[in-house]
Amino acid sequence: MAEIKKTDEDWRKQLTPEQYAVTRKKGTEPAFTGKHWDNHEPGTYRCVCCGTPLFHSDTKYDSGTGWPSFWSPVSPENVKVETDTSHGMRRLEVMCGKCDAHLGHVFDDGPKPTKQRYCMNSAALDFEKIK
Repeated sequence: MAEIKKTDEDWRKQLTPEQYAVTRKKGTEPAFTGKHWDNHEPGTYRCVCCGTPLFHSDTKYDSGTGWPSFWSPVSPENVKVETDTSHGMRRLEVMCGKCDAHLGHVFDDGPKPTKQRYCMNSAALDFEKIK
């Protein structure tokens, strides 16, 4: 997958302040405030920065956390996972495989079949509804 590289200024021009803070500066939106945490429509969640398909709605579930949660990405190469030791914790950060946008974190307390919880920020996602 060819990576997308843009300057910080280009990202600022393309994204809203919240999208920029989350995706480019590794921020987090408050729980239960994002536009997708309670979305139950069929479709595909894409990276807000580059449009890469990240998660299908059929892998989304209610984790009770207040953020959109998924048990599996569309494809393993569409996301990258790296160790995050910020805030005095050890977590696994999830980023877009194409543009390195910060999406959220993945935890090992999800449902079967993967037992994964990809806990994503709504501000990092666009939703494409199935027509």
